[in-house]
This record gives sequence, C-alpha cells and structure tokens, in this order.
Amino acid sequence: MSDASPLTLLNRESRLDHIFPTLSSEQIARISAHGTKRQIEPGQVAYEPGTEDAPFLVVVAGQLQLVRPSATGDTLITALVSGQFTGEANMLAGQRPTVRVLATQAAEVLQFTRAQLLALVQTDAELGEILMRAFILRRDELIARGFGDAVLVGSLHSSGALRIKEFLTRNGHPYAFVDLDRDPDVQELLDRFGVAVEDVPVVICRGHIVLRNPTNEQIADCLGLNEAIDQTRVRDVMVVGAGPAGLAAAVYGASEGLDVLVLDSHAPGGQAGSSSRIENYLGFPTGISGQELASRAYVQAQKFGAEIMIAKTATQLSCHGQRYAVRIDDGPSVPARTVIVASGAEYRQPTLANLAQFEGAGVYHGATFVESQLCSREEVIVVGGGNAAGQAAVFLARTASRVHVLIRSDGLAATMSRYLIRRIEESPAIVLHSHVDLVALEGDAHLEHVQWRHNITGVVEAHDIRHVFFMIGAVPNTRWLEGCVALDSKGFVKTGTDLSQADLVAAHWPLTRAPFVLETSLPGVFAVGDVRSGSMNRVASAVGEGAGAVALVHQVLQQ
Repeated sequence: MSDASPLTLLNRESRLDHIFPTLSSEQIARISAHGTKRQIEPGQVAYEPGTEDAPFLVVVAGQLQLVRPSATGDTLITALVSGQFTGEANMLAGQRPTVRVLATQAAEVLQFTRAQLLALVQTDAELGEILMRAFILRRDELIARGFGDAVLVGSLHSSGALRIKEFLTRNGHPYAFVDLDRDPDVQELLDRFGVAVEDVPVVICRGHIVLRNPTNEQIADCLGLNEAIDQTRVRDVMVVGAGPAGLAAAVYGASEGLDVLVLDSHAPGGQAGSSSRIENYLGFPTGISGQELASRAYVQAQKFGAEIMIAKTATQLSCHGQRYAVRIDDGPSVPARTVIVASGAEYRQPTLANLAQFEGAGVYHGATFVESQLCSREEVIVVGGGNAAGQAAVFLARTASRVHVLIRSDGLAATMSRYLIRRIEESPAIVLHSHVDLVALEGDAHLEHVQWRHNITGVVEAHDIRHVFFMIGAVPNTRWLEGCVALDSKGFVKTGTDLSQADLVAAHWPLTRAPFVLETSLPGVFAVGDVRSGSMNRVASAVGEGAGAVALVHQVLQQ
C-alpha cells in the first residue's frame, strides 16, 4: 500500500456521511429480500477494476476495503463496515468499476445485480435518495482526484489532447492527466509503455492498453462505456441526441416505463453542455453550468433505466418498412417503434483560411473550464452575439486579461438576454466591438495573430491574440435524415402545423389524422429542440419539447 491513510484522499469531512453513508438495520432488512447473501473470506477479492457485471454489495457484517491499484502501489480509499455499500455512478450504466474490493476479515454481504439495483432505486424513495446521492458524490470525488481507468499523456498546447480532455470531462469520466511539458516523470511513463513523444496524445486505458492519438469512439470502446447495451433489441423509442431535449425525453420516457435508447456522437448536454453558466433556467437562481445540468439529467435518465450510447453517430434513418431503424456509424441499425430526433445544431463554421489548422490550438467552439485554463491572463476573442457568446464572454472575463466580443450588428439587444448584456456592459474586462468581422487567423502550430475589419470604415486591425471562441449561428444535424422527413429551407426538421399539404403528399403520409404538434412527416418520428424548425433555442423550451414528445409517443404506441 502507499503511505496515504484511509480517507485522506476523500477529505471533505462535511460530505463523508453522504459519500459513505451507513444504512440502518431496518433499511438493510427491507432490502435483504431483493439481494443474495454472500460470504467473502479474509483476503478474498470481491471484484477487480474492469470486472464485467460487477455486483452492488451491501456489507452486513465484517469489513471490505476499496483500493485503487496502480503501477506505483495500491492506495486505500476507505474501509466499508456494516451498513455501508460499494458502487458509484458508473454502476447505473453497467460500466466497469475502477477500484478493487476485497475483504480484510470475513465478511457477509448482500449482493445485487445491476437490474436489482435499478429496481431498488426506482421503487424505494428513501433508499434511492441515499444511494443516488452517494453514487454521484463518489463519482465527483473520483473525477476531482483523477482516480479513473484512463491516463492521458499530452501537452496543453495540443489540439488532440484538448479534444480528449474535453471528451472525458464532458462524459464525467475520471482520468489522470500527465503534462508532457511539465511532469518530471513523463519520460519514465513513456518508456514503460513503449511510447514515443511523437505518439502523443496517448491514452493509457485500464492500466495496460495504449491508444495513440485515439478517436473519441476508440476511447469509449476501450473504457467500455457502451458495452452493456444490447443494440439488437427493438426499442419503444430511440432518441438521437443527448442535449437537454434528448435527455428530457429519456428521463420522462424511461420513468414512464418505455424502453429507451439514447444515442449521442459526443457527450451528454449538446451545445448547452459547453455553456459555462446558465442563469435563466427555472429553479436555479444562482445559475448552473451546462455540464452540471447535463450530468444530473444523464444520471437521472440512467436511474430510470434509459440506456445511453456515447461517441456513436446516427448516420441514417431507415424509414421504409413496418419499423424504423437508426444506423450507427458504419455498423448495424438499431430497430425502434418510434424515434425522437434531438440531434441539435452545431455552431456555423466561418469561412476563414487556416481555420482547420487552429482547431483546438487557439480556435474553440465551447468555453468551459478546460478551455479557460489555456488562456488564463491572456486576451481572447468571442465571436457571436447570442446567449452562448454572452455566457462565454462573462465566464472568460474571470480569468482572461481582456475579452473582445465581435459582432456584425450594432448591438446585442435583439439577440442576447438582458441580464447578460448588463454583465458585459459592467465588466471592465469585456470590450464590445460592433460592425466587426474577424478576417484572418495567423500562426504556426498555434494561433498567434488575428485580423479584424470594421465593416463601416473598412479599416483592418492586426492583434496579437492567441485564443478565439466562435459561437455564430447554427447548422442543423440532419444529414442522417435525408430522404425521410420534410426539412425547411435551412435544413431544420418541419413538424406539426408547419408541415404543408405538399409536404405530407410528398412523404406519403398514411394516416387520416394530421401530424401531432412535434411529429414530422413520418408517423411516430418526432423532432425536438434546436434541430426542429421554429425552435425557441432555449434550454427550458428544449426540455419541455422532449417531455412533450414522450406523451405523443405513448399515443402512437397505443394506436
């Protein structure tokens, strides 16, 4: 073992009772009928990191230890005694554990499968609250301490490393980061795994698998983020996109007994997940980050039994036949009785030379803590006049020396919420530039200089600024729907009364009833959130649409 004493690595004393709560004898008796009794002998390992289908264990007598193994020695996290239990948030999704559980003395435990655990948290409100709180807090601590089954080796100046950090962070997966430029022991690590400097960024997965500059999908596959999901089962509803609308559909659908599968190409939260702080969402008077909101909804959906596939992209909707199916990447199609399209929209890419060269190396499309670390005490540019741009500017102003907001119009009143406009006006670190276009990006491996043009005078200015955040317009993610549903002139999905008679005739609408309010030109296929034509482009409206679509799904399934 290392020299660390129990719980020194989880030292927030005020939270320990919630992180490692103790169930009462009455509570243990209440759940004992749902589990299986098991004896674990002294020195016996209940399960190792990476164990498939690891059980949920409640200690009845004796003691279990939670241990984090590593190449430099094992670290004791804590000892569990009677009434305490194993597990964290990954157990809800059927993902593999990152710790070893072993008995230091003879122990009697109650053992539960994942299905039994889900049934418990769904049916027993008191125990569900205790377990869910502990699971969420444990995952938070693992993330904060970098106690995971992934190690990222890279440079803060690498676009590849930034992409991987953002992917793991947005998916709430704990990992350790080894800085190629600063860590004194990095060469020893590279030598141990046979990795050259030119191979980075590198992800060391599960302690022994080396991934050289991996794609997000390769990381997800190695970490087993999706391995518990059956892709052959016919689902009641398939939700494409895990932004606020898609997650709301998952929560309401699963909580009402539907078999729900959610698919997302990146991470829960969509565009909202990259928002630094949302302050006008109902129920959060002090605001909440998009990532935190998405993480809560993600766990909530899993609690009710929804399954969520990460780093998997919908490439085609099969819409000709008795049943729908969504093709995932180049693999098989997943069948579903109904489909909710929540694939959202992406920020529009400006037509600038060298843009691709600086993606992740000075050019960004989200302003989260990960990106803010890269530009501390430097000047930055935010391009855009909507709420997302305003939230980014206010957030970055906390750490950047100056934030330049560039807009083409003469003001923000028509496109941004008033509370954000006031924040921008009152911040000494933010400068608003009206009637301005960014016209050039310059540099070598990293962005070094920019040029912007005043559109009224035509004057072009050059500035030594190394970080630009683009948040301009939206392009719908509807390529996978081509030939199946009616789209408007900009490519957004038409629904309900926006569908003309000509749209329905062209789509061969087969029913005597008109399409429901969120229904597309295909019966049983709904569109919600930013991907829908006429969407309000607000988190609250997206959540409402996701929930409303589930009510309509029930009607379709009953027909």
